[in-house]
Amino acid sequence: MSHKLATTASLAALIATAAFTTPASAQSLFAFLAPQTQAAPAPQAVDPAPADDIADMDAAMPARLQRQVVAYPRREAPGTIIVDTPHTYLYLVLGDGKAMRYGIGVGRQGFTWSGVKSVARKTEWPDWYPPAEMIKRQPYLPRMVAGGPGNPLGARAMYIGGTEYRIHGTNDPSSIGKFMSSGCIRLTNEDVEDLFSRVKVGAKVIVLPMTTEAKGPARDAQVASYAPAEQSPAARAWAGVRPSGLY
Repeated sequence: MSHKLATTASLAALIATAAFTTPASAQSLFAFLAPQTQAAPAPQAVDPAPADDIADMDAAMPARLQRQVVAYPRREAPGTIIVDTPHTYLYLVLGDGKAMRYGIGVGRQGFTWSGVKSVARKTEWPDWYPPAEMIKRQPYLPRMVAGGPGNPLGARAMYIGGTEYRIHGTNDPSSIGKFMSSGCIRLTNEDVEDLFSRVKVGAKVIVLPMTTEAKGPARDAQVASYAPAEQSPAARAWAGVRPSGLY
Protein backbone atom coordinates (compact mmCIF):
# COMPACT_ATOMS: atom_id res chain seq x y z
CA MET A 1 0.00 0.00 0.00
CA SER A 2 2.80 2.38 0.91
CA HIS A 3 4.42 1.63 -2.52
CA LYS A 4 1.27 2.72 -4.40
CA LEU A 5 1.04 5.92 -2.31
CA ALA A 6 4.66 6.74 -3.12
CA THR A 7 4.07 6.22 -6.83
CA THR A 8 0.95 8.43 -6.76
CA ALA A 9 2.85 11.13 -4.92
CA SER A 10 5.66 11.00 -7.47
CA LEU A 11 3.23 11.44 -10.38
CA ALA A 12 1.55 14.36 -8.62
CA ALA A 13 4.94 16.01 -8.14
CA LEU A 14 5.74 15.59 -11.81
CA ILE A 15 2.40 17.12 -12.86
CA ALA A 16 2.96 20.04 -10.54
CA THR A 17 6.43 20.58 -11.97
CA ALA A 18 5.08 20.41 -15.55
CA ALA A 19 2.63 23.23 -14.84
CA PHE A 20 5.58 25.60 -14.48
CA THR A 21 7.56 24.40 -17.49
CA THR A 22 7.43 25.23 -21.14
CA PRO A 23 5.39 22.90 -23.41
CA ALA A 24 8.60 21.47 -24.85
CA SER A 25 9.97 20.76 -21.37
CA ALA A 26 6.71 19.12 -20.31
CA GLN A 27 6.74 16.94 -23.38
CA SER A 28 10.26 15.82 -22.48
CA LEU A 29 9.27 15.30 -18.89
CA PHE A 30 6.51 12.78 -19.74
CA ALA A 31 8.34 11.10 -22.58
CA PHE A 32 8.81 7.99 -20.45
CA LEU A 33 5.01 7.51 -20.43
CA ALA A 34 4.74 7.30 -24.23
CA PRO A 35 5.19 3.95 -25.99
CA GLN A 36 8.71 3.49 -27.22
CA THR A 37 8.94 3.16 -31.02
CA GLN A 38 11.88 3.13 -33.39
CA ALA A 39 12.27 5.97 -35.84
CA ALA A 40 11.67 5.05 -39.46
CA PRO A 41 14.95 4.44 -41.27
CA ALA A 42 16.11 7.14 -43.64
CA PRO A 43 15.37 6.42 -47.30
CA GLN A 44 18.18 4.54 -48.98
CA ALA A 45 19.48 5.53 -52.37
CA VAL A 46 18.62 2.87 -54.94
CA ASP A 47 21.35 1.84 -57.31
CA PRO A 48 20.33 2.25 -60.95
CA ALA A 49 19.46 -0.93 -62.80
CA PRO A 50 22.32 -2.36 -64.81
CA ALA A 51 22.44 -1.10 -68.39
CA ASP A 52 20.65 -3.28 -70.91
CA ASP A 53 22.99 -5.27 -73.08
CA ILE A 54 20.84 -4.84 -76.19
CA ALA A 55 22.70 -1.67 -77.25
CA ASP A 56 25.97 -3.59 -77.06
CA MET A 57 24.50 -6.37 -79.16
CA ASP A 58 23.38 -3.83 -81.76
CA ALA A 59 26.87 -2.38 -81.91
CA ALA A 60 28.33 -5.87 -82.40
CA MET A 61 26.17 -6.47 -85.50
CA PRO A 62 28.16 -7.65 -88.54
CA ALA A 63 29.17 -4.74 -90.77
CA ARG A 64 26.90 -5.79 -93.63
CA LEU A 65 23.85 -5.62 -91.35
CA GLN A 66 24.61 -2.22 -89.87
CA ARG A 67 22.56 0.77 -91.00
CA GLN A 68 24.23 2.61 -93.87
CA VAL A 69 23.55 4.71 -96.96
CA VAL A 70 24.22 2.75 -100.15
CA ALA A 71 23.91 3.24 -103.89
CA TYR A 72 20.49 2.03 -105.03
CA PRO A 73 19.57 3.09 -108.56
CA ARG A 74 15.88 2.23 -108.70
CA ARG A 75 12.90 4.18 -109.96
CA GLU A 76 10.74 4.00 -106.84
CA ALA A 77 9.83 7.29 -105.22
CA PRO A 78 11.71 8.46 -102.14
CA GLY A 79 10.09 7.07 -99.01
CA THR A 80 9.41 3.66 -100.57
CA ILE A 81 10.38 0.61 -98.51
CA ILE A 82 11.85 -2.37 -100.34
CA VAL A 83 12.36 -5.61 -98.42
CA ASP A 84 15.05 -7.79 -99.99
CA THR A 85 13.99 -11.04 -98.35
CA PRO A 86 16.71 -13.38 -99.69
CA HIS A 87 19.54 -11.08 -98.58
CA THR A 88 17.91 -9.91 -95.30
CA TYR A 89 18.04 -6.21 -96.17
CA LEU A 90 15.47 -3.47 -96.00
CA TYR A 91 16.01 -0.43 -98.21
CA LEU A 92 14.39 2.96 -97.69
CA VAL A 93 14.65 4.86 -100.96
CA LEU A 94 16.19 8.30 -100.41
CA GLY A 95 16.34 9.48 -104.01
CA ASP A 96 19.27 10.49 -106.20
CA GLY A 97 20.22 6.83 -106.60
CA LYS A 98 20.69 6.23 -102.87
CA ALA A 99 18.92 4.34 -100.12
CA MET A 100 19.28 3.73 -96.41
CA ARG A 101 19.95 0.03 -95.93
CA TYR A 102 19.10 -1.87 -92.75
CA GLY A 103 19.83 -5.46 -91.74
CA ILE A 104 16.65 -7.37 -91.00
CA GLY A 105 15.30 -10.73 -89.85
CA VAL A 106 12.70 -12.36 -92.12
CA GLY A 107 10.34 -15.34 -92.30
CA ARG A 108 11.61 -18.83 -91.77
CA GLN A 109 11.07 -21.54 -94.36
CA GLY A 110 7.42 -21.66 -95.35
CA PHE A 111 6.67 -18.23 -93.87
CA THR A 112 8.18 -15.83 -96.40
CA TRP A 113 5.87 -13.81 -98.62
CA SER A 114 6.00 -11.13 -101.29
CA GLY A 115 3.84 -8.38 -102.69
CA VAL A 116 3.20 -4.64 -102.81
CA LYS A 117 1.46 -3.15 -99.79
CA SER A 118 1.58 0.04 -97.75
CA VAL A 119 2.14 1.19 -94.19
CA ALA A 120 -1.31 1.34 -92.59
CA ARG A 121 -0.31 2.71 -89.20
CA LYS A 122 2.64 3.29 -86.89
CA THR A 123 2.94 2.64 -83.15
CA GLU A 124 5.58 3.35 -80.54
CA TRP A 125 6.25 0.58 -78.00
CA PRO A 126 3.37 -1.51 -79.38
CA ASP A 127 1.44 -4.16 -77.50
CA TRP A 128 1.68 -7.60 -79.06
CA TYR A 129 -1.43 -9.69 -79.78
CA PRO A 130 -0.37 -12.95 -81.44
CA PRO A 131 -2.64 -13.69 -84.43
CA ALA A 132 -5.10 -16.58 -84.17
CA GLU A 133 -3.12 -18.71 -86.64
CA MET A 134 0.01 -18.32 -84.52
CA ILE A 135 -1.82 -19.26 -81.33
CA LYS A 136 -3.21 -22.31 -83.09
CA ARG A 137 0.33 -23.42 -83.94
CA GLN A 138 1.77 -22.41 -80.57
CA PRO A 139 -1.01 -22.50 -77.96
CA TYR A 140 1.40 -21.77 -75.10
CA LEU A 141 1.78 -18.16 -76.28
CA PRO A 142 0.31 -15.36 -74.16
CA ARG A 143 -2.75 -13.68 -75.65
CA MET A 144 -1.25 -10.25 -75.13
CA VAL A 145 2.11 -8.76 -74.16
CA ALA A 146 2.19 -5.10 -73.14
CA GLY A 147 4.60 -2.78 -74.89
CA GLY A 148 8.03 -2.39 -73.32
CA PRO A 149 11.64 -3.57 -73.55
CA GLY A 150 10.70 -7.23 -73.17
CA ASN A 151 8.04 -7.14 -75.89
CA PRO A 152 8.87 -9.15 -79.04
CA LEU A 153 7.79 -6.21 -81.23
CA GLY A 154 10.44 -3.96 -79.75
CA ALA A 155 10.40 -0.19 -79.69
CA ARG A 156 8.38 0.56 -82.84
CA ALA A 157 6.01 -1.15 -85.26
CA MET A 158 4.77 -0.24 -88.74
CA TYR A 159 1.71 -2.28 -89.64
CA ILE A 160 1.48 -3.49 -93.23
CA GLY A 161 -2.03 -2.95 -94.56
CA GLY A 162 -4.11 -5.96 -95.54
CA THR A 163 -1.86 -8.42 -93.70
CA GLU A 164 -1.01 -9.65 -90.20
CA TYR A 165 2.60 -8.60 -90.79
CA ARG A 166 4.59 -5.75 -89.30
CA ILE A 167 7.95 -4.10 -89.70
CA HIS A 168 9.04 -3.90 -86.10
CA GLY A 169 11.85 -3.90 -83.56
CA THR A 170 12.95 -6.87 -81.51
CA ASN A 171 14.01 -7.94 -78.04
CA ASP A 172 16.53 -10.31 -79.65
CA PRO A 173 19.06 -8.46 -81.85
CA SER A 174 20.86 -11.74 -82.54
CA SER A 175 17.98 -12.68 -84.85
CA ILE A 176 18.87 -9.99 -87.39
CA GLY A 177 20.17 -11.45 -90.66
CA LYS A 178 18.36 -14.73 -90.10
CA PHE A 179 15.30 -16.57 -91.43
CA MET A 180 13.29 -17.22 -88.30
CA SER A 181 10.09 -15.15 -88.03
CA SER A 182 6.51 -16.04 -88.93
CA GLY A 183 6.59 -13.48 -91.74
CA CYS A 184 7.16 -10.21 -89.93
CA ILE A 185 10.20 -8.10 -90.77
CA ARG A 186 12.29 -7.17 -87.78
CA LEU A 187 15.08 -4.67 -87.16
CA THR A 188 17.11 -3.80 -84.10
CA ASN A 189 15.36 -1.30 -81.85
CA GLU A 190 17.88 1.38 -82.77
CA ASP A 191 17.29 0.82 -86.49
CA VAL A 192 13.51 0.59 -86.25
CA GLU A 193 13.42 3.89 -84.39
CA ASP A 194 15.44 5.46 -87.21
CA LEU A 195 13.20 3.94 -89.89
CA PHE A 196 10.06 4.89 -87.98
CA SER A 197 11.14 8.53 -87.92
CA ARG A 198 11.59 8.56 -91.72
CA VAL A 199 8.54 6.60 -92.89
CA LYS A 200 5.07 8.05 -93.33
CA VAL A 201 1.74 6.28 -93.07
CA GLY A 202 0.75 5.30 -96.59
CA ALA A 203 4.34 4.63 -97.72
CA LYS A 204 4.64 1.88 -100.33
CA VAL A 205 6.14 -1.40 -99.12
CA ILE A 206 7.57 -3.77 -101.75
CA VAL A 207 8.46 -7.22 -100.42
CA LEU A 208 10.64 -9.15 -102.87
CA PRO A 209 10.21 -12.94 -103.16
CA MET A 210 12.80 -15.58 -102.45
CA THR A 211 14.81 -16.13 -105.63
CA THR A 212 16.85 -18.94 -107.17
CA GLU A 213 19.94 -17.00 -106.17
CA ALA A 214 18.96 -17.21 -102.52
CA LYS A 215 18.38 -20.96 -102.52
CA GLY A 216 20.94 -23.70 -102.21
CA PRO A 217 23.13 -25.23 -99.49
CA ALA A 218 24.13 -21.95 -97.84
CA ARG A 219 20.58 -20.72 -97.42
CA ASP A 220 19.30 -24.17 -96.44
CA ALA A 221 21.98 -24.39 -93.74
CA GLN A 222 20.95 -20.99 -92.43
CA VAL A 223 17.30 -22.00 -92.28
CA ALA A 224 18.19 -25.26 -90.54
CA SER A 225 20.27 -23.40 -87.97
CA TYR A 226 17.80 -20.67 -87.13
CA ALA A 227 14.35 -22.13 -87.74
CA PRO A 228 14.05 -25.13 -85.42
CA ALA A 229 10.85 -27.13 -85.11
CA GLU A 230 8.24 -26.09 -82.56
CA GLN A 231 9.45 -26.67 -78.99
CA SER A 232 7.71 -27.93 -75.89
CA PRO A 233 6.82 -28.09 -73.08
CA ALA A 234 5.48 -24.59 -73.38
CA ALA A 235 8.33 -23.86 -75.76
CA ARG A 236 10.89 -23.68 -72.98
CA ALA A 237 8.62 -21.48 -70.90
CA TRP A 238 8.09 -19.17 -73.83
CA ALA A 239 11.79 -19.06 -74.64
CA GLY A 240 12.69 -17.12 -71.53
CA VAL A 241 10.53 -14.14 -72.60
CA ARG A 242 12.52 -13.82 -75.82
CA PRO A 243 10.51 -15.84 -78.35
CA SER A 244 12.79 -15.15 -81.28
CA GLY A 245 11.21 -17.39 -83.87
CA LEU A 246 7.54 -16.58 -83.42
CA TYR A 247 6.50 -13.19 -84.64
